[in-house]
Amino acid sequence: MLKSFEHVGMTVSDMDRAIEFYCTLLGLRLHLRKTASDGSHIAFLDAGGAMLEVFAPADGAARAVDVPEGVAGLRHLTFLFENIDETFAKLEKAGVELKERPRLAINREILHKVAFVRDPDGILIELAERAN
Repeated sequence: MLKSFEHVGMTVSDMDRAIEFYCTLLGLRLHLRKTASDGSHIAFLDAGGAMLEVFAPADGAARAVDVPEGVAGLRHLTFLFENIDETFAKLEKAGVELKERPRLAINREILHKVAFVRDPDGILIELAERAN
């Protein structure tokens, strides 16, 4: 029987930069970080109920490419915030690459507002806020 969503895994080019973005700017918590014998790094970041597994190959990684329409794949990661206007302003001030400013959500049955930014490797991140 299913208990919960556990984690999603992703590859980044630089572990320190990824931890800075996801933990310092977005508020995830570093749960575990290890370095493998080949020099690659792995970390688990607690996102408040599920984990983000981050893998950084020893030789780095190329910038992420968006999944085109009509191609299967992960389109974006979504994190829920109390106030995305404040979060977006914080990210903008920190120089994060902005994709779409806060707006009312299309799927208003689930979310109130959304905004989109890119992480340091170009991965699309959705900031979401639920209606009260």
